[in-house]
Amino acid sequence: MSEKAFWTLAQDAAFAALGSQATGLSTDEAKVRRRRIGPNSVESATRIGPLQLFLRQIASPLVIILLFGAGVSALLRDFVDAGIILAIVLVSTLLGFYQEYRAGAAVEELKRHLALKAKVWRDGVPVPLPASDIVPGDIIELSAGNLIPADGLILAANDFMVSEASLTGESFPVEKRPGQAAETAALSERNNAVFLGTSVRSGTARVLVAETGSRTAFGAIAGRLKARAPETEFQRGIRQFGYLLIRVMIVIVLFVLTVNLLLGRPIVESLLFAVALAVGLSPELLPAIVSVTLSRGARLMARQGVIVRRLEAIENLGSMDVLCTDKTGTLTAGIVTLDAAVDPTGQPSAAMLQAAYLNAALETGIENALDGAIMAAGEKAGLAANAQKIDEIPYDFIRKRLTIVVKGDAGRHRIITKGAFAQILEVCTAIDLPEGRVALDETHRQSLEAYFAAKSQEGFRVLALSQRDVDAKMGYDHADEADMVFAGFLLFFDPAKPDAAATLTELARLGIRTKIISGDNRYVTAHLAASVGLRPEAILTGPDIADMREEALFHLAPQTDLFVEVDPQQKERIVRALQKSGHAVGYLGDGINDAPALHAADVGISVHEAVDVARESADIILLERDLGVLKRGVENGRRAFANTLKYISITTSANFGNMISMAVATPLLPFLPLAAKQILLNNFLSDLPSLAIATDNVDAQHMEKAQRWRIADVQRFMVAFGLISSVFDLITFAVLIWGLKANEPLFQTVWFAISLLTELAVVLVLRTRGPAWASRPSALLFWMTLAVSGLALFSPFLGPVSTLFGFVPPSLGELAFILAVVAAYVGATEIAKRWVFRPRV
Repeated sequence: MSEKAFWTLAQDAAFAALGSQATGLSTDEAKVRRRRIGPNSVESATRIGPLQLFLRQIASPLVIILLFGAGVSALLRDFVDAGIILAIVLVSTLLGFYQEYRAGAAVEELKRHLALKAKVWRDGVPVPLPASDIVPGDIIELSAGNLIPADGLILAANDFMVSEASLTGESFPVEKRPGQAAETAALSERNNAVFLGTSVRSGTARVLVAETGSRTAFGAIAGRLKARAPETEFQRGIRQFGYLLIRVMIVIVLFVLTVNLLLGRPIVESLLFAVALAVGLSPELLPAIVSVTLSRGARLMARQGVIVRRLEAIENLGSMDVLCTDKTGTLTAGIVTLDAAVDPTGQPSAAMLQAAYLNAALETGIENALDGAIMAAGEKAGLAANAQKIDEIPYDFIRKRLTIVVKGDAGRHRIITKGAFAQILEVCTAIDLPEGRVALDETHRQSLEAYFAAKSQEGFRVLALSQRDVDAKMGYDHADEADMVFAGFLLFFDPAKPDAAATLTELARLGIRTKIISGDNRYVTAHLAASVGLRPEAILTGPDIADMREEALFHLAPQTDLFVEVDPQQKERIVRALQKSGHAVGYLGDGINDAPALHAADVGISVHEAVDVARESADIILLERDLGVLKRGVENGRRAFANTLKYISITTSANFGNMISMAVATPLLPFLPLAAKQILLNNFLSDLPSLAIATDNVDAQHMEKAQRWRIADVQRFMVAFGLISSVFDLITFAVLIWGLKANEPLFQTVWFAISLLTELAVVLVLRTRGPAWASRPSALLFWMTLAVSGLALFSPFLGPVSTLFGFVPPSLGELAFILAVVAAYVGATEIAKRWVFRPRV
């Protein structure tokens, strides 16, 4: 690129500076440039590679302390202990790395499936390519609904309106056209250029790409800000949980270290024991468990037609208790047909159909089902768009009209405007009746409104059409939509899906209340609502909302089922009002006007065929426009969240109990209850079955209502079941010391087995809130738990393992004692959970 800013260059100069031409680049040249410049992505430099991911596992403070301890042991020539510590750390680190890397790879594969694509000229032909493959010098084609994938110079444009709010904050779209701008022009004044991250509202354009990736205006801003996505409730819960563990850990470690030093025990041994206690309390595989559980949920959801763009959105999907959705294609069949084109008296009109067909065939905005239905009806009637188009005034969500200007007779132009009934009626001053054209007086207005209401109440989507002939001129704008002649109505029909009512009932069973948010009129929306089981009388209109204070909307939104005749900003207001009233809100949308609400919602949901700007604003993508698919996604989201919470609650309660036991016993025993290497081995083995918890079955009660992260519940769980574990540990210590007269190796062997077996058994007990025998665990979790339990019992009899870790083979009586303690602990925990999980008023 030349030193001059690309928006200052004439087209010929820009082609020369970029080494390109009007037919774009060759495939070979584009590959060379991509290798030299890199992918067109502002995120590419921040992606975590395998080496960085592995180093992140090692960078854990607890791992660093353990490595330090191993180094001290080696310096003191205690090579066996140093080797054991290093081996356990290495295996744990590799295990965590493998699970996180595999989970990340699975998510990246899902993201590639949804990668943004653009129409790019290569070898003289426009072809769809991933936006990441775009390079400077490419020629791209843009149309309504596209996200702009790079910075570039406009070569040609037709009614091209671009929303630049993401860069300039300006909410109204800006018209772009070929030309040159001053080098000092502000970004908002560069009307001959487009920029990455903005979106096309209407029209079409051909653009010469000048900058890609981090060299774009958006990339420069992102690089300076290093913006991060807002913290989700799930992430916030994990962070608060981490703070809780750190506080408990510091107290226990300092207490144990101080006691050991006061008792005159060796400093290195005491330090390693204290660090091992800290590691024992920490669920160090938590990042891997979370990644595995959520990525497995994402893979299951993908097989069922739900693709997750952001893993943390799975938890948000499970937490959702309000779903806001448009009606077309979700509650209706989505197969829109033009039932009739009628004159103002309601009689079928061939002239009306011809005018509507010209308007639909010649418009260059985003494709939509209504225009498709008009085109299909016109083609069936043998119509052709043989008029010469002069200009277009694109549709927007304020005017709710679309105007096409065509060449007429004798130097005249014909303006054809189609749109929402009220917005068409307000620009009309005359009406075409069978007896001729007359002024549109109040009587005629009331007659038209009555017909519109009657047909809407029958379930028809009703648009209106107006036209007028004017003297020819060069260009047209909004002011020309005036003094129009009302020509008639277009009646569309899109019936409710046969299973829509049953699906909404199923969502209600999951604790999710469905609300319709639509720009359509109140009558047709109320008709549909009644047919699918929603309350047609619980309704708010756009004008109602416009006159309403925020506090009033906060109060009324939860009680309302239908929000109709709303604009895009009101959709966002409704979502935020529901959030303010304490709801987790999902928003399902697929249009340009849905992007603000999708971004504001707790979980934005779109469909695979949605416009780019809607799809990129969403967290969840449905491969089918079907609420039944979404219902399965919600169930998978709740399953993934429940299993993640199982690991956190169960592991920390078991570890907390064992650590409290050792902290209390340390000053009372003549030796350490477990050596540091034994604690590390215990913690490592107890975590192995937890890797299978992502596959576990979930009780029905976890699926019946939205789940929310509550750190107080986790803390209560940890303390209650941890203290039960500690009581059994202290009883075990007393029996070992005073009953069995156990020496240090036997004491550590027996308690290692009891500690590990109780941690494994409690997973099977506490994974369900009902009786453990009434809820079947997954096969993988059950067999992994059984295998590690066998290892816990037989490791003292395995010569090399016994020698390395300081175990001695227990007698049959001692084995019976181990099993008896475990059985008693399981029984006590089963009884206690009925009290802990009792319903709270």
